Amino acid sequence: PPLVYCGKHGEKEINMAKQEGNCTPFKTTCGGQALLEGILMQGPGKRAMVVRKADGELVVEEEMVKPKKGPARLPFIRGLFVFGGSMVHGMKALMRSAELSDDGSLEEGVELTGLDKWISEHFEGEKAVSIIITLAAVLGIAMSVGLFILLPTALTGLVGLVWTTMPLWVRSVMEGVLKVAIFMGYLFLCSRMKEIHRVFEYHGAEHKTIYCYENGLELTVENVRRQPRHHPRCGTSFLFVVIAVSIFLSIVIFTPLKIENTFLRMALHLLMLPVIVGVTYEFNRYVGGHDGPVCRALRAPGMWMQNFTTFEPDDSMIEVGIEALKRVLPEEKGSDAW
Repeated sequence: PPLVYCGKHGEKEINMAKQEGNCTPFKTTCGGQALLEGILMQGPGKRAMVVRKADGELVVEEEMVKPKKGPARLPFIRGLFVFGGSMVHGMKALMRSAELSDDGSLEEGVELTGLDKWISEHFEGEKAVSIIITLAAVLGIAMSVGLFILLPTALTGLVGLVWTTMPLWVRSVMEGVLKVAIFMGYLFLCSRMKEIHRVFEYHGAEHKTIYCYENGLELTVENVRRQPRHHPRCGTSFLFVVIAVSIFLSIVIFTPLKIENTFLRMALHLLMLPVIVGVTYEFNRYVGGHDGPVCRALRAPGMWMQNFTTFEPDDSMIEVGIEALKRVLPEEKGSDAW
């Protein structure tokens, strides 16, 4: 079948559609995460991790996904469950992919130290692993919150000690600029690391594979290779919108209420975080599922940020993406519609 974007045919129309926001005739709820030499994909009923070992063999591990119930299905609340689940399952898959992709350069008998050693001594098997993964997810969230939200607030507080007459709206704008600058700097530095660069190439393979499926094309390396690598429902866009919503709320709430105390502002940022995540999830869900000019404009900044987190994959990475997606596609056609 022909390559289709928004029902348009031909190379000129395809390129135009790419510039307009990479819209597709079908949008799937299937999504994924790049791993070390692999990809984690999740569909409506199944989650699959595919990792390429050092000898070229593909290792596939699958598990069923429990259907969401109760509050996990409610708008503005479901985003918290999705985010939390993604962190835990993503961290678990990342650790497993590191184990599977190891080429033997890491010694098997490495001695555990610190907290890992204490956990292994007091808990056994799966329980110890579960605790370590949960702690890693919590630390990951804490680092993100501290780096992208609390640190800019603390820095502008220090500026306020020198510039005592600084208007509150200026401080809020300055916080926003610092948040975006730190976020972009962090992504840029990560993309310069060799190992992370390969992970971002797998990220590109994940996006391209999903685009191929959404365009109704057969999942082949050739078809996947010619798809765009930026996707409107990407986690990078989600994080960027989290920061954008945080900036907006800081300006409209902190300025009228004249909240100047740095520690109070940091505490309020933490209290608002669940609201920000819930709002951001619904925002991304809507603009990612519609292709009008307003939605394309709203998701454009997040799409641009993906220049730091997605790179062109090689054919072996595309093969991993194809295998991972095939494993989670539903038996009933269309049941994964966004």
